[in-house]
Amino acid sequence: MWEGLGLQVFLMCLGAMLCSAVAASAPLEHSHHRRLSLHRHRERTGKEGQVLHRSKRGWVWNQFFVIEEYTGPDPVLVGRLHSDVDAGDGNCKYILSGEGAGTIFVIDDKTGNIHATKTLDREEQAQYTLTAQAVDRATNKPLEPPSEFIVKVQDINDNPPEFLHGPYYARVPEMSNVGTSVMQVTATDADDPTYGNSARLVYSILQGQPYFSVEPQTGIIRTALPNMDREARQEYDVVIQAKDMGGHMGGLSGTTEVKITLTDVNDNPPKFPQSVYSMSVSEDKVSGEEVGRLKAKDPDLGENGLVSYRFIEGDGMTVFEITTDTDTREGVIKLRKPVDFETKRAYTLRVEASNTHVDPRFIAWGPYKDTATVKVMVEDADEPPAFMETSYSFEVEENAPDGTAVGRVHAKDTDVANNPVRYMIPRYTDVEQFFSVGPEDGIIKTTRPLDRETLPWHNISVSATEIGGHHQDTKVRVNIKVKDVNDNAPEFATQNEILVCENASPGKLIETVSAVDKDEMAHRQYFHFSIAPEAVNNHNFSLKDNRDSTASIYVTRRGFSRMTQDVYFLPIEINDNGIPPMSSTNTLTIRVCSCDSKDTILSCNVEPYILPAGLSTGALIAILACIVILLAIVVLFVALRRQKKEPLIVFEEEDIRENIITYDDEGGGEEDTEAFDIATLQNPDGANGFLPRKDIKPELQYPMRPGGGPVANSVDVDDFIKTRINDADSDPTAPPYDSIQIYGYEGRGSIAGSLSSLESVTTDSDLDYDYLQSWGPRFKKLADLYEKDKKLKN
Repeated sequence: MWEGLGLQVFLMCLGAMLCSAVAASAPLEHSHHRRLSLHRHRERTGKEGQVLHRSKRGWVWNQFFVIEEYTGPDPVLVGRLHSDVDAGDGNCKYILSGEGAGTIFVIDDKTGNIHATKTLDREEQAQYTLTAQAVDRATNKPLEPPSEFIVKVQDINDNPPEFLHGPYYARVPEMSNVGTSVMQVTATDADDPTYGNSARLVYSILQGQPYFSVEPQTGIIRTALPNMDREARQEYDVVIQAKDMGGHMGGLSGTTEVKITLTDVNDNPPKFPQSVYSMSVSEDKVSGEEVGRLKAKDPDLGENGLVSYRFIEGDGMTVFEITTDTDTREGVIKLRKPVDFETKRAYTLRVEASNTHVDPRFIAWGPYKDTATVKVMVEDADEPPAFMETSYSFEVEENAPDGTAVGRVHAKDTDVANNPVRYMIPRYTDVEQFFSVGPEDGIIKTTRPLDRETLPWHNISVSATEIGGHHQDTKVRVNIKVKDVNDNAPEFATQNEILVCENASPGKLIETVSAVDKDEMAHRQYFHFSIAPEAVNNHNFSLKDNRDSTASIYVTRRGFSRMTQDVYFLPIEINDNGIPPMSSTNTLTIRVCSCDSKDTILSCNVEPYILPAGLSTGALIAILACIVILLAIVVLFVALRRQKKEPLIVFEEEDIRENIITYDDEGGGEEDTEAFDIATLQNPDGANGFLPRKDIKPELQYPMRPGGGPVANSVDVDDFIKTRINDADSDPTAPPYDSIQIYGYEGRGSIAGSLSSLESVTTDSDLDYDYLQSWGPRFKKLADLYEKDKKLKN
């Protein structure tokens, strides 16, 4: 049986004695290697029957170490395993299993020696756990239980320090005190920090003195100089080194770069590059226009460099204003109100530029502001004339005669030249041309009488243009009020009829009337009503003036009759009491109506009394029905007329036609009197005594004149054709166009021979047709055709 570590205490007591024996029997190894031995002790009796005493057996362990990165030619002896059951006869076999067994670690199965066959790296794996066991070589049966042991890889300084997060970037405010922490850098070393000084690091600065320093143990970077100015230098490149072995000789090192940037603080006041600035502005500039710019320089950044500007003194503080352009940080001087060259030609201003944000830490370095003087010169410009007032208001009485003076406008040239001014009224402001203006004196006059009731106000413009120079002009608004004159008579406010009951009793109020006047009413002015003189003696109605511009109408008789009179007209005179007084007579229409006992109007319709004297509704309907029936008959007659075959008008286009009769029977010439009957060429209707046209159907037929046509046996074609032409010309029913008739009669023996075009195209004979010229004008066209054909052949 294998035993565990229970005998370690006992073996430690015997360590001194065993060390010499073990050292003598063990092979030479490296100083840092140790060997594990297994001892087995047995006590036996020399004779049979004695009690056997067996000592407690087990493995005696010492920790195995293997140095990393060993590069020798032979495998490294790690240690040796030995069991007390091993009699040295070769029957005991040692087996090794676990991490790296067989690949990294191999064991001699006879001697138990363990060797490392590969170079080990502690940074990859710091230790290996293995299991050892002794078995019978023949049967592979375990002789002892398996037991685990550890092989540790002993570290050497083979890894330099590394800055895993470099390069670094840091920021620190300018003007920081000495020792101000900037940042901390940290390096790592892959070597074993528990063994020796391989992983003990020390930091130092290689580049960046004398501005910065680094703490050797912590790696904290601090400022080393006071008052570092960003405006002088903004960035610093610092190199930090980390070295192991506590910084001693032979240690490995690593470096990293740190870029340190100084951030800005407000440590600089604004400063004007010059103490005096000169600017100019033309007098024709309007309010809000820019005059000039100036800038105070501040090397600080962001809000630390923001500058605001203001006027602190000067004679132009009310004329000019200054604002700050946030993009360019310039002070922009603008006109607050227009300037006048003729009034003042120069202004002096004192401008102050100051920082918006001041750092309290550096307030003692102040003041953070600066001043400069600005001189603004006013330039002369050719200005338009200026009116003495911004607008004019005049009054003129209505109905004033043309040429009445309304008022006067006055403008003058404000320039040094003081050119004369000419006035005019732009037509678009006075389209009807009610007014005119004197071109030299500016007096506005009327051109016709004005009516206040039509247009109480006239708003026009008058322009003034300087004579000479650039002919600049300016305009002014002129408002003209037309004053009222009592020139309109009053009239009824409404023109409605007044209704009165037939049974109205005397003294009954039937209506209260009022009046209106187009003229303006003066204070405490009212209308006066009275019955017109021609109706004062009427016995039907009376009027009472209420002296409040109204009048009451009363009934003065008892009862009315619509049968006798249904409408009454009462003329009323209305006076406006104005200056001069105006009056008018207005007629009040009063209609009599039928009412019940409660004076409720039932009907004011007069139709029942009118219909008996005229036509009833039924009669009117009957008359309309008759008219509709007559219209329907006329339409039907026209429609039927259009459907007839005979046309209504002989000149319609669809009735125009040509009667072409073709004869292709060729006779035997002039001597042949039997082969063809010339009567077939005649109109068969000729025998009946009349010869109508073939292309029309005349409504009236006229009898033929005596001797109108040749006899049937006549063979004189020329006479026959002449007769037909004469008949056609003398026909009164013929329209003004011709009817084409073709006659193809020819006979043998004719002097002309055959005129057939069919025969002409089939013969090649060269005939001379000059004799056609002698046949007269009837054959001239035919002779010309043959003459042209003859020339083409030649």
